[in-house]
Amino acid sequence: MRKCLILGLASLAVLFLTNPVFAQEAANKLIIGFGIYSAIILSAGFAVGLAALGCGIGMGHATRGACEGIARNPELAGRLTVTMILGIALIESLTIYALVIALILLYANPVLPKFLAVVGLS
Repeated sequence: MRKCLILGLASLAVLFLTNPVFAQEAANKLIIGFGIYSAIILSAGFAVGLAALGCGIGMGHATRGACEGIARNPELAGRLTVTMILGIALIESLTIYALVIALILLYANPVLPKFLAVVGLS
C-alpha cells in the first residue's frame, strides 16, 4: 500500500514537472497557466478524497467503540448512542469543511486572475 502511494505521488510529480519541459516556446505560457489550474483541480479533488477517507475511518472506529461499549454495558446504550452520533456529526463536519474549501478553490478561485494574466487573457 505504501509503495503504491509513493509510486503514484512520484508519477504525478513527474507529470507536473515535465509538462513545461516538453512544451514549445510559444506555448509555454499557455501550458504553465493550464498547469496551475490543473494543479488546483487535482488538489481540490485530493483534499476532498483524503478528508472523506480519514473521516470514514474515524467514523468506523467511533461506531466500533460504541458497539463494544453497548455490548459490555447495555444499560448505557442511550448515552453511548447519543455520544456516538454527536461525535460522528463532528467528524462529518471536517469532510464538509474540505468540500467547502475545494468548492472555493474551483469556483471562487483566488488564483484565477494570476492564471488569466499568465495565459494572456486579462
